[in-house]
Amino acid sequence: MRRASKKSWQLASVASLLMLTVPAAPEAREPKRANELSLAGLRPGRDRLASPQKSFRELDRDESVTDALLWGDICTHRELRVEVDSNKIVQTITVDNNYKPEIMAKCLAIVMAPGRLKLLASGQGLQLGDPCSRIADLYGKPESQSPSVRGSEQLELWLYSFDWAGSAVPQVMEVSCSASSKQVVAITLAASSL
Repeated sequence: MRRASKKSWQLASVASLLMLTVPAAPEAREPKRANELSLAGLRPGRDRLASPQKSFRELDRDESVTDALLWGDICTHRELRVEVDSNKIVQTITVDNNYKPEIMAKCLAIVMAPGRLKLLASGQGLQLGDPCSRIADLYGKPESQSPSVRGSEQLELWLYSFDWAGSAVPQVMEVSCSASSKQVVAITLAASSL
């Protein structure tokens, strides 16, 4: 064997040996994609009216709302709104931080406890007050993001459609983020399109 080709063969051997010891680059991962089945422990399209009445008996029921059931917490300004169909099956659930009744309340520390606020969390653990960046961490990229307003508050709406997960799951989730605080201020989960 000629000296130049022997040297070339040795370099190729060393290069292939090095390639075996260097880990391969990780493959591009699929973006995270999760669907949501429940909000505030309720499943749209599945649960009946008795479920929210039992679960949220410690929240005050606001009788002034006629098209939906509304429970409000005057200490944390959290509200739960449940819309049902004619068969009393939950169709749409909304949790919001906009409940501000006219009366002031003296609130005990237990009312402000984190465990109580978790009553209104999504099945994946998204809660009112969470940073908006957590939405994409849990559910992936939304189908759409668009600006909106609530009164004088500037919002950004994140819309997710879960029709890819099958007809047995709620189909649509909308999350509202405050443009100023970058926190979740409302979550709606519905059995059909909003």
